[in-house]
Amino acid sequence: MTPIRHNGTEDTESDPVLDAVRDCVLAVGVRRTTLADVARRAGVSRMTLYRRWPDLRTLVGDLMTREWIDVATRAIPAPAPGLDTRTRMVEGLVAGVEAFRAHPLFHKIVDVDPELLLPYVLDRRGASQLALLALLTESLREGHEDGSVRRAHTERQARALLLTVQSFTLSLRTMTDEDDPELDSAAFLGELRTLLERILRP
Repeated sequence: MTPIRHNGTEDTESDPVLDAVRDCVLAVGVRRTTLADVARRAGVSRMTLYRRWPDLRTLVGDLMTREWIDVATRAIPAPAPGLDTRTRMVEGLVAGVEAFRAHPLFHKIVDVDPELLLPYVLDRRGASQLALLALLTESLREGHEDGSVRRAHTERQARALLLTVQSFTLSLRTMTDEDDPELDSAAFLGELRTLLERILRP
């Protein structure tokens, strides 16, 4: 799993513009952020921004891709003797869902600008999803090779996994009852672990 990092061993690649738009979105949300705000915070001109991004939505999309891939790769456990690919995938995906749900940028978008996520839930795959699919596909291939993951059409498997973890990430709070230990977030993450283990086991 060459492209997969783990447990904070590498920092998110720093980009002053992406850092600036992240700070703006965390402060006021996407709709109230402007390219002028981002340029000012990043210390660059608006023309510099326009040379890389045609509009704010594209810029925010690149930010989300950077942040979500960082969350996903950090969640994967490091290789270790006796730790097969399936176990790493299951534990990494469950940890990734938990980390996504705790991420301040994800919280801000869900609470203030949830419509930003709708196209990627209902209509099309975005850059973040494509990047996550690439990571899943690479992991599945390794799992097929070491025999720990059920062999199937790799791309279909990757998409089914992403649909599963995406639903838990986006909709978990609609199903939890946090004052009931049988129905709280931890209990549902346990169910997710069971689902993933059974989906992937040969």
